[in-house]
Amino acid sequence: MTLLPEAAMTTVSATNSAAPSTAPYTPAAAKQFLGQDDFLKLMTAQLKNQDPMAPMNNAEFMGQMAQFSTVQGIGEVNTTLGNIDGEMRNYRIATGATMLGHQVLVPSTITRPDANGSVAGVVDLPESSDSVVISYSDAETGQLLHSDALGAQPPGLLGFGWDAIPEDIRAANRPIQVTVQASNAAGTQDVGPQVYAKVYAAQAATSGGDLTFQVEDYGAVNALEVDGFR
Repeated sequence: MTLLPEAAMTTVSATNSAAPSTAPYTPAAAKQFLGQDDFLKLMTAQLKNQDPMAPMNNAEFMGQMAQFSTVQGIGEVNTTLGNIDGEMRNYRIATGATMLGHQVLVPSTITRPDANGSVAGVVDLPESSDSVVISYSDAETGQLLHSDALGAQPPGLLGFGWDAIPEDIRAANRPIQVTVQASNAAGTQDVGPQVYAKVYAAQAATSGGDLTFQVEDYGAVNALEVDGFR
């Protein structure tokens, strides 16, 4: 089982180093942009040397200062958000690592015995039933292995499980198919269950994405869509 975080890629391009050249140093090449400190120095010098008969426009000065402060503030916010995003990704990776080998609920009829040799799941009954029957079959051969008659049940979530799985199926970790039938005066209907299935890999997106589990016999499932685990 392997945790699959996305890898960062660094590209290095080669250049011809046979004839290295060095551009002449100029003040403009050394610093092409003014920062807030540079702006304040220039404004201070301008205030000291301004024409008393034509003083500088205060509104223009304050507007330029506000623009510098806004740009600086946005940069600091972006840096903070980037740090938070990195911490959240590390948390998602750690969470995914702890889930490897555990089982999560997925909307499926296929499951396999867990480490204790049992299978389990839940079903959401849409209405009251006079009888609910849970059947367990060999998913490869279709042979019925076991069935549980649970009697009358109210609408809502109903848990089920089976731990007397034949040794040959447990040893080979063969898939088991679960079907649920609910009956009342209106007739009998199949109800799709959720079963516990094993997480064998997890992946965290690099920029704000959710944690994704790779689940045996099911595929990818968003961690936020998982209703239960064991």
